[in-house]
Amino acid sequence: MIFPLEDLIKFEGNIYEITCAASRRAYQLSKLDDPEVKKNDDKAVSLAAKQLFKKEIEYRIGK
Repeated sequence: MIFPLEDLIKFEGNIYEITCAASRRAYQLSKLDDPEVKKNDDKAVSLAAKQLFKKEIEYRIGK
């Protein structure tokens, strides 16, 4: 899978926040050696972005 650019273009929220969330999620996927990354031959960043845009996972801003 390539990076979901159409979802990024349609996204109406804060781009900085979702970029940070995707970066952190990609780090988690890499550290956990997630089998979904290998199964779909995805890159961790692409998979993380897909999960966020499709609301498969949620994120929140910590203070």
